Amino acid sequence: MYRTQNCGELRLAHVGKEVSLAGWMHKSRDLGGMTFIDLRDRYGKTQLVFNMETDKELCGSARKLGRESVVQVQGIVRERSSKNNQMLTGDIEIEVKELKVLNSAKTPPFTLEDDTDGGEELRMKYRYLDIRRDKVKNNLIFRHQVALEVRKYLSDLDFIEVETPYLIKSTPEGARDFIVPSRMNQGMFYALPQSPQTFKQLLMVAGMDKYFQIVKCFRDEDLRADRQPEFTQIDCEMSFIEQEDILNVFEGLTRHLLKTLKGADVEDFPRMTYDEAMKRFGNDKPDIRFGMEFGELNDVTQHKDFGVFNSAELVVGIAVPAGNQYSRKEIDQLIDWVKRPQIGALGMVYVRCNDDGTYKSSVDKFYDQDDLAQWAERTGAKPGDLICVLSGVKNKVRAQLSALRMEMGERLGLRKPDEFAPLWVLDFPLLEWDEETERYHAMHHPFTSPKTEDMAKLDTDPGAVRANAYDLVLNGNEIGGGSIRIHDKQMQALMFKHLGFTPEEAKDQFGFLMDAFEYGAPPHGGLAFGLDRLVAILGGQESIRDFIAFPKNNAGRDVMIDSPSLINPEQLKELGIDLK
Repeated sequence: MYRTQNCGELRLAHVGKEVSLAGWMHKSRDLGGMTFIDLRDRYGKTQLVFNMETDKELCGSARKLGRESVVQVQGIVRERSSKNNQMLTGDIEIEVKELKVLNSAKTPPFTLEDDTDGGEELRMKYRYLDIRRDKVKNNLIFRHQVALEVRKYLSDLDFIEVETPYLIKSTPEGARDFIVPSRMNQGMFYALPQSPQTFKQLLMVAGMDKYFQIVKCFRDEDLRADRQPEFTQIDCEMSFIEQEDILNVFEGLTRHLLKTLKGADVEDFPRMTYDEAMKRFGNDKPDIRFGMEFGELNDVTQHKDFGVFNSAELVVGIAVPAGNQYSRKEIDQLIDWVKRPQIGALGMVYVRCNDDGTYKSSVDKFYDQDDLAQWAERTGAKPGDLICVLSGVKNKVRAQLSALRMEMGERLGLRKPDEFAPLWVLDFPLLEWDEETERYHAMHHPFTSPKTEDMAKLDTDPGAVRANAYDLVLNGNEIGGGSIRIHDKQMQALMFKHLGFTPEEAKDQFGFLMDAFEYGAPPHGGLAFGLDRLVAILGGQESIRDFIAFPKNNAGRDVMIDSPSLINPEQLKELGIDLK
């Protein structure tokens, strides 16, 4: 037996007991005639004591151990004279009688502490070492706890977990597919699923009624800190339901996770239409933990000779709390911030709201105190605040000001990781126009049902049609989204038509689903949570990488196993692929 207890288990009640422990040598301290070692495993750390006077050879062996060596010890549990309340086992120590080195270790390339000296790329290369750090290890344990609570909650509501295929058919909608060549059907290809969308709809046709799956999905798209080429969804679908039923179920799941895992009671799940979210916050996933709502200023700015505003489709501003204390240099830095290529603004107008009720702006030449007072009223600015105003094309300027709002919320400490503010965003556009392809694309996916009252607009004004779609937002991040699905073959064919599919293309790509609808498809809908992002937000972070065991870097590479990599020419030959 390698161990009788783990390294986080022993307490004062075990004093006098002979035990065996096994783990990694975390730290060593030589103090004259005594050597102390912290032995670590997944469960915690235990202090080992070696006495030069009682066993010189054993103590000498302990002093030769390198960091991260794997060892087994046997000894007696003793009460510590100098207790450590930072360790679960800080009341005891092990007086070691036997020491066995199970495997020696090279010196790690970075320190395995919370405040490590290893950069992200180095830690990704040696991820198996990085996971030994408490911070990453605990994140992975927390992820397990979230997944466990999800399974328990949905199972208690009669959801059935069903696995769906990973080798499927490539479809033209959405992001790019990852393609897998078939050896047995040369010249033909599978795709890895971007989601199990059509399969979960087929499960509803099959009468499964309530389905869920914690499932890997794959998208070949540009990456950033909160996006990976492979990611995990909590995927769900329900039959004989309306939108309200789905919102209620997943409000309940979110409340359960917040209460069980974070001790947070969140009762209020406000609802907001897509149009309202864009107008008030400039994006469809607003962080409502803080204010700084948009104030639209067209009618109170476009009556003077300031050409920048007069030519703009939208003039809009926010009031930064206590921003009047910023120096001119700090304001200039903000202007430079919004002019960065990532944001793309051409400049920024600002107004200082003085404590005496007067205003000082960067456009005083064009606007008087009465004008600026109206700007303050529209943005909700108070004495001591700073009004920041951007202008330009509506969609672009909203995105630019939204980025500034989020940046100011971060700088002002208003985006508190231990505060949770969920929000439903409803009534998304069904279709969005793509300038490059000069056709409409489904904003969510081509199986989303349009609002009944907007059906007549599909032929006359497709861009105005609203979808039976909804997103769940938490702390400014979309954590889940879904819709009521089309369950009628004729309606699905009409949807494909508006997306530019010929009848032949629609049959080739999705004939299996449309055929299934002819055999009694129930009304159905669903939702998918992004597990990686959900876990990160619940864990108080927004980057998902430290909650994934083996993530990819910004280039989509696994630097630990050096993937993607070249394929042996013989393998390519078997697949019928010639790269020449």
